[in-house]
Amino acid sequence: MRRTPSAAKRAATRRAVGPAVKQTDSVAAVMKVFGLLQCLGEGGSVGITELSQRLLMSKSTVHRLLQTMREMGFVRQEEGEKYSLTIKLFELGSKALPNLNLVRTADLQMRIVASQTRETVHLGARGDDCIVYLHTISSAYSLRMECIVGSNNPLYSTAIGKTLLAWAPEEDARAALSRIEFKRRTKNTLVTVESVMAALPQIRAQGFSEDIEEQEEGLRCFAVPVFDHTGNALAAMSTSFPLTRFGPDTRARYVGLLNHAARVTSEQLGFRDYPAIKL
Repeated sequence: MRRTPSAAKRAATRRAVGPAVKQTDSVAAVMKVFGLLQCLGEGGSVGITELSQRLLMSKSTVHRLLQTMREMGFVRQEEGEKYSLTIKLFELGSKALPNLNLVRTADLQMRIVASQTRETVHLGARGDDCIVYLHTISSAYSLRMECIVGSNNPLYSTAIGKTLLAWAPEEDARAALSRIEFKRRTKNTLVTVESVMAALPQIRAQGFSEDIEEQEEGLRCFAVPVFDHTGNALAAMSTSFPLTRFGPDTRARYVGLLNHAARVTSEQLGFRDYPAIKL
């Protein structure tokens, strides 16, 4: 005899599968949107019927998605119920180009620094109110500092962050710091807007920044700016290592290597007036 599930069991089943179903629906919707974008990119001006046939979607679904994309500015509606892409997608994609070009340009110089120091070398840029790691070359040592590309760290307690603040307009640096909730990570962490701002002129004057166990106890880091053709410090290059490997000549040697690497990278990006370092 076939048993019929109780109402309680049916409700429990619905609760269990509900989130998964919603997630699957969301993924399917995203795939449909990108399918539409790809078809429009390949076919120029395309009608709803053709899009429906090519993507195996109903006309009502295609129409609904196109209207949403039109309202967001990614698609324009033309005569004859045809649709085409706007320049907004190009504008969005072009925002990634500087970072892609930067990583490609910096990679060789970062590898040279890593090979000569055997330490971890990072490339980072400003996020909203933090630094974001764009590229990293891992240390040859088993004891090393690792950061995943795309991860972030504070502006105020890292050498990369302080470097980017030092070469930013003063009002921009202060505004960024004012939005941050400071956390004391070690006894050396700077935890106020004014204490960080007070350190920036010296960093700019000497041409590099240091993290002296400010982000993590037992960790040292040096960083230098990387400039684009307009003179904007769009990123910073750093090397990080444990304090146990810090010797009498480490500071001068590592900063010198970073300075040369960032100078070459900046020149390849079109900047010719790289600042000298003062140790």
